[in-house]
Amino acid sequence: MVRFRAVVELALAVAAVAGCAFSWSAVRSTVEVAPVVKDQPVTTAVVYDPSLLLLTLLLATAAGMLMVVGIARLRRVARPTTA
Repeated sequence: MVRFRAVVELALAVAAVAGCAFSWSAVRSTVEVAPVVKDQPVTTAVVYDPSLLLLTLLLATAAGMLMVVGIARLRRVARPTTA
C-alpha cells in the first residue's frame, strides 16, 4: 500500500509538471506600445498574466513537494528493516 501511494504521488508530480509547462507557455503575450514621441515607430512589449504566473509557481512548488515525498517514501519502502 505504501508503494502504491508513492507511485501515485510521483504520478501527481508529473501531472503538476505538465500543468506547469502548459500554464507557463500561456503566461506571456506581446502587445504593441504606442510611440512616446511623434513620428517614432510602434514598439512591442511582453506582458505577463499574473494569475497564470501564480498558477505556474504553485504547480512547480506542488510538483517539487510531491516528488520529494514520493521518492522518500519509495526509498523508505526499499530499505531493509533492521531489528
